Amino acid sequence: MPELPNRQKIELLKLERLAQSMDRAFRVPLIGVRLGWDSIAGLVPGIGDALALAPAGYILYRGFRMGASAPVLARMAANIGIDTLIGSIPLAGDLFDVAWKANTRNTALLRRHLEESGKMDEPLPKRLGRRKFSSLTAPRELRLSPAWTGSQGTQRKQPGIRRHPLGRPL
Repeated sequence: MPELPNRQKIELLKLERLAQSMDRAFRVPLIGVRLGWDSIAGLVPGIGDALALAPAGYILYRGFRMGASAPVLARMAANIGIDTLIGSIPLAGDLFDVAWKANTRNTALLRRHLEESGKMDEPLPKRLGRRKFSSLTAPRELRLSPAWTGSQGTQRKQPGIRRHPLGRPL
């Protein structure tokens, strides 16, 4: 994975620590299940779920400020909405809060998005060096280069005409 800039790395670590304390701060000794302040606050009817919504909203806001795309922000908001909606059910919602861990899911989504968007900013040779490829999976930029088409033999593909990799009709 490409290295994140220090500013983003520090911010992401802070958000992951917040998610850790909200979702997995304590371990129940006999069962081994981890629960956090979100689950504990959810035991207080009405007020607990509203209090747990503040850190989740902060993670969403910081994701927006860090440059997360609209689909990632929508998934993060959906995780928060599901957690809040089902968490408001008196007893079943508290059990759901223990299992769902929306804050941890959101920080994982944010980390994955930032690492993927970091990959797109890398130069092509660096991206190619990270993965294996063959003539079937070579990137489009490489397949269109003169060096690549010359090494394929006398048969040259015309750009824009799609062909099956094994020569079969499409």
